[in-house]
Amino acid sequence: MTHTIPLKTPLDDTRLPHRPAPAATTATAPADMARYHHPLFIRAEPGRFASRVTYSFRAFTGLEEQPQMPAEALRDRTLTREQSAALSHEYDAARILWSKARLRRQAGPLLKKAAPLWKAWTAAHDQMEATFREFWTTEDGRWRAQLLRLTDAERAAQSAAEAFDEIAENLSRLAEEQIRVAGESDDLPLRTIAQELGLDASDWHIAWPGAYTSATASWRGFGDRLIDRLHKEIDAQRERLAEVAQLAGDQHMTPRALP
Repeated sequence: MTHTIPLKTPLDDTRLPHRPAPAATTATAPADMARYHHPLFIRAEPGRFASRVTYSFRAFTGLEEQPQMPAEALRDRTLTREQSAALSHEYDAARILWSKARLRRQAGPLLKKAAPLWKAWTAAHDQMEATFREFWTTEDGRWRAQLLRLTDAERAAQSAAEAFDEIAENLSRLAEEQIRVAGESDDLPLRTIAQELGLDASDWHIAWPGAYTSATASWRGFGDRLIDRLHKEIDAQRERLAEVAQLAGDQHMTPRALP
C-alpha cells in the first residue's frame, strides 16, 4: 500500500519553522539528490495549493529506524538550498507516517487487552454505585450488613481500576512518544486506532503519562488515574455515610469506624 502525505511550508500543521517552498524534485542535479531519498520514498508532487507538496511513500510497518535525513546529505555542498529543503521536508513527512505506523503496531495489542479490562471496570463500578444507592432503602438494622457489601464492592472496583491503569499507562506513554516525533497537529489518537480494530474506546479514561509517575500518584485522591478518580468517589460516599451517622448519633459509623 502506498502512503501519501501532503505537506506545505510550514509543514501542514506541524508548527515547524518556516522554510521556502521546495523546488521540484527534478532540480539541478536530480541524480545527486536521488541517492539521499528515504528507502520507501516514491515521489513528490505539487499539491492543490502552490505552497503544498505531496510526498508519497511505500507503506511503513513501524519496524523501520526513525527516518532521519542522511548525514551525507547534510555535508554535501553540491546540493542546492532548494534540494536540501526538499529532502528535509521529505524526511519530516516520512517521520510522521513512520510514527503512526509504529504506534499502530505497538498500541494495537494493548488496546485489545484493555477492552475487557475496561468492561470489567465498568461492571465493578456500576455495582459499587448500585450498592451505595441501596442505603436509601436499607432498614436501620441492616446498615452494617450493607456497609460490608459496599466495602466488598469498593475493593472489586479498586482492583478493576488498578488493572486498567496498568495498561493505560503503557498506552499513554506510547501516544506521547508518537506526538513527540510527529507533533501535536499530526497526532494519531488511540481512539482512532481502537476504532480501526473494531473497539469502542470513546469513554475509556487514559490519563497523561505524568499522572502515573508523578509524586501525587502516591497520595490517595490526588492525580488523574482511574484509581484516583475512584478514590475521590469512595471518599465522597464515606463522608456522606459518616454525615448520616453523626446526625443519627451512631458512633459506630464515624469515618474512623468505616472499613
